[in-house]
Amino acid sequence: MNRRKKINQLLKANAKKASAKLAPKKKSTYISKADRLKLAEQATQDPAIVPDS
Repeated sequence: MNRRKKINQLLKANAKKASAKLAPKKKSTYISKADRLKLAEQATQDPAIVPDS
């Protein structure tokens, strides 16, 4: 592999990583099953208080 090709390959790889960082996230963060159960339990246990306007 000649020098020019190797440098171009490195530059392209770095540009690809930078653009991937700036791209919006497609997946939401993972929430474990235990955490989902806790959140559901809290939602049913403590109903949201709606302020009267």
